[in-house]
Amino acid sequence: MTEQGVRWTADQVLALAPDAASRKAGGRLGTAGPWSGSGSGKESVWGLCKGSGSKPYQTVIDLTGPAYRCSCPSRKFPCKHALGLLLLWAADDGSVPVRAEPPEWAEQWLTGRRDRAEDKRTEGGGSAPAADPEAARRRAERRAERVTAGATELEQRLADLLRGGLAAAEQAGYGLWEETAARMVDAQAPGLAARVRDLGAIPASGAGWPARLLEECALLHLLDQGWLRREALPEPLAATVRSRLGLPASADGPPERDRWLVLAQYDTADTKLTTRRIWLYGTASHRTRLLLSYGPAGRAPELSLPVGLALDAELSAYPGAGQLRAALGERFGAPVPAGLRPPGTSTAEALARYGTALREDPWLESVPVTLEQVVPVPDGEQWQLADAEEDAALPLTRAARSRPGLWRLLALSGGAPVTVFGECGHRGFTPLTAWREGDGEAVPLC
Repeated sequence: MTEQGVRWTADQVLALAPDAASRKAGGRLGTAGPWSGSGSGKESVWGLCKGSGSKPYQTVIDLTGPAYRCSCPSRKFPCKHALGLLLLWAADDGSVPVRAEPPEWAEQWLTGRRDRAEDKRTEGGGSAPAADPEAARRRAERRAERVTAGATELEQRLADLLRGGLAAAEQAGYGLWEETAARMVDAQAPGLAARVRDLGAIPASGAGWPARLLEECALLHLLDQGWLRREALPEPLAATVRSRLGLPASADGPPERDRWLVLAQYDTADTKLTTRRIWLYGTASHRTRLLLSYGPAGRAPELSLPVGLALDAELSAYPGAGQLRAALGERFGAPVPAGLRPPGTSTAEALARYGTALREDPWLESVPVTLEQVVPVPDGEQWQLADAEEDAALPLTRAARSRPGLWRLLALSGGAPVTVFGECGHRGFTPLTAWREGDGEAVPLC
């Protein structure tokens, strides 16, 4: 439970915002003016916010999730009213006093939410109805046959491309790849479809595109061959191949309870889906895990955890060699300030970790790494993180250079060494969270 008087910081609250517009609107509501009837308990915050209508919006937050309920019509999670109320609570200026009990409208939602969670835990502990194993086996076999047909067809198309020369890819345009991707969707291999679509954008990506196209074609060929020869693979690697193809899997690893530090949270979106990535670090196990949450296009996923706080919870790992993804299980209280950071390493060791991880998962784009004693410095028109005590550096990725978080990192550093958590891969390093040396407060950069 959250101790009375221990509250989140404004940065941790704003890191929950689903987009920049919500962050800005929530900031405007983080003052006492529009609020009435506000209060907080050990695991909840509530209040009434004056809106454009005659009735104020009822806003309540369950800090154990965190989860949000607001009577406004917004479809964002959290909405601007929830963000504003959390900012007001975080300020700890007496505007959101500690109260013995929430009002009835807030208590009703909180009780219902916790009752549903308890029912879910109870059902999980009981015996679920057994599925028909024979029917499941037949469905899996039919899907495997379709995936095999799709992978075989894709191998032929890659061979045709290389036989005709890579210049043909530039002349054919994106239509060729979109048609091939559609065929992979029909084959029930969404992972292949996504990689094929990525190939279509490479010829227009600028100088050096033939080398990049050849590299991606080689990785796609390797994935095809991994599936077609899956019987000869060790099971962990075979599970990784299935994961990269987009075949469904369940988090069947044993539940692992730890105090999980929330390292970073960020969203990526396409025309159909918004994907949220949350990185966690186990303070006892020293393991780094990844939570994935999804929402329809244009809507943020509901799962949201404040960066820099620690969560007492159970995680269950997904199968696969080198796979870090896990599912969030039972939580044992609200996220609380930790004042911790994961142990850091050098830029050279970060690259070595990525190389080691590629042995288990050749399609891995990056690995999570914490760099310590690094300074952001310019490198011509680009930026890099240079070791303060060694003659080594990591370039920042193109995505990192285009984010406002780069300027926040520069301001935080001011030319002095900082600790930075991010993703290190063959395209460089993407910083996600930073800490000043000697300062335990995490600063989100995404």
